[in-house]
This record gives sequence, C-alpha cells and structure tokens, in this order.
Amino acid sequence: MSIMSFFKKYKKKFVAKLRQLRKYYRYKVYFPKKYESYCNQPVQENKVLFLEMRFTTLSNSFQYLYKKLEESGEYDLKCSYVQFNFIRGREFTKRVDDMLQELATAKYVFIDDASLILSSIPLRKETIAINLWHACGAFKKFGRSTAELKFGSSAATLDKYPNYENLTHVTVSSPEVIWAYEEAMHLPKGIVKATGVSRTDLFYDSEFVESRRQKLYEIMPEAKDKKVILYAPTFRGHVATAKSPDKIDFERFYQELGDEYVIVCKHHPFVKKPPVIPEELQHFARDLTKDLSIEDLLCSADICISDYSSLVFEYSLFEKPMIFYAYDYDNYCDWRGFYYDYSEFTPGPVVQTEDELLDSIKNIDTQFDKQRVIDFKEKFMGSCDGHATERIIELMKES
Repeated sequence: MSIMSFFKKYKKKFVAKLRQLRKYYRYKVYFPKKYESYCNQPVQENKVLFLEMRFTTLSNSFQYLYKKLEESGEYDLKCSYVQFNFIRGREFTKRVDDMLQELATAKYVFIDDASLILSSIPLRKETIAINLWHACGAFKKFGRSTAELKFGSSAATLDKYPNYENLTHVTVSSPEVIWAYEEAMHLPKGIVKATGVSRTDLFYDSEFVESRRQKLYEIMPEAKDKKVILYAPTFRGHVATAKSPDKIDFERFYQELGDEYVIVCKHHPFVKKPPVIPEELQHFARDLTKDLSIEDLLCSADICISDYSSLVFEYSLFEKPMIFYAYDYDNYCDWRGFYYDYSEFTPGPVVQTEDELLDSIKNIDTQFDKQRVIDFKEKFMGSCDGHATERIIELMKES
C-alpha cells in the first residue's frame, strides 16, 4: 500500500469517527442541556408550537389546523423551521437552539415527520407532543420498519438515535393502519389514534375543490377543455439526494393522447432537479410542482398516475381512476419495502412500461373499477370524513 493510499484510507475512517462523535455530542449532550437551560420558565398553557422539520414554510399537514387554531383566537401560535438534512453547521445549530427555546415553554407541539431532535431531549411532562404525520394510509415502509433495509438505518442505530420518542399522540387516517405506525415508530398501543388527517378536510369543501380546478385553468388554460392526468411519482434514493423518475416520453404521449388529455406533473418536494419537459410540449405537459400544491392538483385531476406515493390515499376520496406506474418495482421493494402486498393492495392497473401505461389511459373507462377504489378508501381512509381537524383539536384539549 502506498503512503497516499494509507492516508486516504485512514482519513476516511477518521472523518467518519469525527462525524459519529459530533452526532453523539449534539444529540446526547448539547441539545438536551440547551433545552433544560430554557426550562426555567413556566409552560404557557395556550402556547402551540408547529415544528417544521424540513421546509421553510408550514407544510400542508399543518396549514388547516393552524388556520382553525388561529381563527379560534385561543392560542399563541409559534412556528420553528429547522431544515433538518438541508442545512448544516452553525446555521442548523442556531435554528435548533431557537426552536428549543420556543419548545421549552410550549404546552403543545405539533410535528409531522421523524424528529431525532424532539426524541433526544427530556421533554417536559406538561408538554403535549402530537405527530400529525405527513402521509395518509400505510404504503411504503418507514422508520423502524426499514431497519436493515437499504433505505433504513441499522436497528442498533435506531435504538441509539430514535426518531419517535416523546410523542403523546400520533394521528392517522384509519384504524386499519394503526399497527403499521406502531411498528414504524416503535410505539406502545394507545398512542396512535385514527382521528383522520387534518389536511383532508379540505376535500369535503365543494367550493374549495372547484376553486382549485379554476386555479389550474388560470395557470394552464390549455387544460380547460381536456381531461387532466396528474403524474405524481415519489422520489428515489435518500432524502438529501432525492431524484424523480424520468420514464415518460412526453412527445410520444402528446402524439397519442394530446387530443383528449393534458398532463400535469407534481414531483416530491425533496427533489431539487426534476426532469425537464421540452418547451414545445408545455401546452400538453407541464411541471407545476412550484406553481400549485398537491391539494390543488388532486382536486383538478381526472386520472392520477403514481407509483409508491401515499397521495393515492387522498386521491381515493374522489373515487376516480388511478394507475400505478411501477417500472422499478423489484428494486424499490428491495430498497424500502411495503406494508401490504403491492399487487393486491393497489386499486387500479399496475404497469411497468410506457406501452402498458398508454394502454391503461386509453382504456381507462373499461379498466376503472370504482367499487375497488371505494373499498380502498373505506379501508385506508375511513376516519377522513371532513371532521378530522375538529377531532384533533378535541384530542389536544383533552390531553
């Protein structure tokens, strides 16, 4: 072994060890001590903290609940944005410090994701922590369910650095999926509750639904006299390096579907560089990820094409056709895995090639089994009836 190779080998090990030590100090020493130092003031009974782990604005999981609490006039609402995995170093530490200071005197904290930070601190017994989770149903595996899979960490790492500690309640879309969240979050029975998912209440507001379609027409007038296909795949890879599939030949789809349809694309918010649709096809297919919310597009779509995204649970509330474009099913299953048998679970055609996808779209009237979608909705979205937010607020008050 050359001297250069020797130093490269041991430099890599040294850097990895340094990162491990920094992680241990941050989550086992620094953040817990910081939080305790801020707990010298009493908990404020009307203070509610929305802890946004990844983004710089409140995600859709929080928005409707925030609005209802704000309208009540009873609460002092605060928001913290820590941008976990998206910023590092001093800026990240400063954001967490600020969040811990707010959290220390909060009666309630809402979160919708995993949180190593919340799990690492000695949370005050007076504080009620409610995880709204950012997805409905139970589709692809997460948390403890992915231990030892390619997507997940080892069981030993998850034991040492848990992501779902300190939770008082977890709200989910149906009694059917409680078991999956208990497994993924490694929680005892009684914490996960089928209150329904707050953001789905909007889908029961007919005026809201109609206004979303009009909003689409304002941005893409070409959609007005056409059927709308929503293509919304989930990301591939890890969160920090997320990529989106590039498996649709939009030129071919335009030639075969352009007289009847338009396609609108919505990529996962973790994806920084989505596939580019050629300018000359923008009248037929457009990426509206930055222009419209997923709620806007779910309300506007006549057909939804996805793969392993949990948005199909929300879309089932509309009882409209779905197609599952699972071209990489075997690899994805090995990578992350599912809570239910994919081929039996999906309430629509599962296709693996562009030819099959086009055929399903062209024959959607004969392939669409509405009763199958209704059964899927009742099983996985049974508690989403337009009143989930009311139940969550009652749960919050009773805790």
